[in-house]
Amino acid sequence: MEELKAIENKEFENEMLKQVKELFLFSCYTGLAFADLLSLKPENIFTANDGMKWIKTSRAKTGTPVYVPLLKQAISILNIYNQDAEYIFPSTTNQNINRGLKIISEICEIKKHLTFHLARHTFATTITLMNGVPIESISKMLGHTKLSTTMIYAKVTQSKVAMDMAMLQQKMNENE
Repeated sequence: MEELKAIENKEFENEMLKQVKELFLFSCYTGLAFADLLSLKPENIFTANDGMKWIKTSRAKTGTPVYVPLLKQAISILNIYNQDAEYIFPSTTNQNINRGLKIISEICEIKKHLTFHLARHTFATTITLMNGVPIESISKMLGHTKLSTTMIYAKVTQSKVAMDMAMLQQKMNENE
């Protein structure tokens, strides 16, 4: 999480790095794969009856429908981009994004090897799983048809196990 905050808090004057940062963070907060992010159109964003904004799209890789509720961080990034264009985000290559992420990781002094796919992994673990979102919901948002696929992303970390057990203990204490 601290690496994510380091990227979020860093201001870039270079337009290319600014765009790489925004696309990477958008994926961190939505779980969208690179191809799905680039194919996102304004009509893929809708507001539900409760006022919450959602992404409704299909995975480029499998055609599986995906519905993702938008967190405020993702909405802020979305608002930067032209909603009147055919595609929300400007076209680029995965190679260019990963090149930019290498520079960003050096500037932010992040030791991890950053790739765009790591954003999807971050969504599955740091953003959702570590905050108590059930694995079944994460699986749906990632567009996985099998829970076993999601389990690859969402390795249950020791801190998650500790957190879950602390919550269980608290519930058991309340029932005494």
